[in-house]
Amino acid sequence: MVMSFFRRSDDSGIDHIEAQVQRMVTDARHTFDLAMNALTGGSVASVGDEVRRTDRQINVTEMEIRRELVVHFSVHADGDATEMLVFMNMIKDLERIGDYNKNVFDLAEEGVSFMDADDLDRILGFRDEISSRIALMGEILTTRDAERARAYIARGDVMRREFDDLVTELVHSTTVANHAVPRALLYRFLKRITAHSLNVVTAVVMPVDRLDYFDEDGFGEEG
Repeated sequence: MVMSFFRRSDDSGIDHIEAQVQRMVTDARHTFDLAMNALTGGSVASVGDEVRRTDRQINVTEMEIRRELVVHFSVHADGDATEMLVFMNMIKDLERIGDYNKNVFDLAEEGVSFMDADDLDRILGFRDEISSRIALMGEILTTRDAERARAYIARGDVMRREFDDLVTELVHSTTVANHAVPRALLYRFLKRITAHSLNVVTAVVMPVDRLDYFDEDGFGEEG
């Protein structure tokens, strides 16, 4: 288990870094909720500053963690470089989730709204499930529960493929552009949020050489 090093209860440096990772998870869920609510009928103008502020905080926390990791593993000469690599990959993916949340909010700022859409219920379903899964991601990192991690990964893989199918359907549809394009963009962003969440959770169950499993060709490619 890659994250077994988190069990060092006497290591205050790692404890603090782990707490900062959880802060990134919390902030990522917050920006996701704000962005999706803006798209589905909530206020856009009133939350814009909060979305941007929280996104900047995610970036700042990532930089702080990177600095602390360098210091920590420089001081602790017996530290395993694998541990640093795991953390670095994890916070990179959390930062990317924040970026895609911002992309979702950008749609709302451009005037996209699904408030009166016929498929609102489906979009709300995705909103609620992904929000819950971001929180669950944080829980799995804390508990290091391999069984829950595998179930999380299995469900996330199904969701990614569902988003791919929805985008493909929209690409080949005869609907007008102002219907198809916003949905295709949203589903692509939701796919990437899902994929980066899966990358974070892989730290619980996968060897270090598979940490970016869901960004590899054939699995979670960027294309």
